[in-house]
Amino acid sequence: MQRQGDGMGVDRRSGMRDGFGIAGVILCLVIGTGVVLLLMGLWKRFARVTIPTLVELPAGSWALGAVLGVITVLGVIGGVRCASGVSGRTALAHGLRTAGAAACWAAAFGPFFYLLSGLRARNCHSASCAYIPGTGIAFLAYVVCGGLVGWLLYRWNRARTEERRAQERERARRLRKKGKGKSRAARGR
Repeated sequence: MQRQGDGMGVDRRSGMRDGFGIAGVILCLVIGTGVVLLLMGLWKRFARVTIPTLVELPAGSWALGAVLGVITVLGVIGGVRCASGVSGRTALAHGLRTAGAAACWAAAFGPFFYLLSGLRARNCHSASCAYIPGTGIAFLAYVVCGGLVGWLLYRWNRARTEERRAQERERARRLRKKGKGKSRAARGR
């Protein structure tokens, strides 16, 4: 018989609760891994079905790479803006901002993995893993166009920032000239 004050019943219950918790975490990990692998497989199958059709269009490889490169750059810009912005005051605004950032980052990385699916798989020798003709050119156009558009947007943003700084310096200079740009301590002297 168990005495009332020794606490053995409480330890046994917490041990069972911990065991069920660990089993639940392992089950969630297994299910999550299965879902991720399923989604990756569906994505690769989707890419392998649609890439040959898109590459066969006039200027298909180059156009496909250019469009996907622009989508990647715009996705990165949107993801950075959504992630670095001031968070909303409500939980709904915060959730919408997080969902927007996730969608933008998916748009940023999705085209890369889409084109990567068209390249030859490393250790697969079946026909389903073969190289899709035109994917290499599309990948080259993707890298060149994405890099060029990203660099141009960076330069444009940098020029706008420098222009704003120059305007602010000019405004501060005009205020100092009038005597209004001094600190309170300097004006009191």
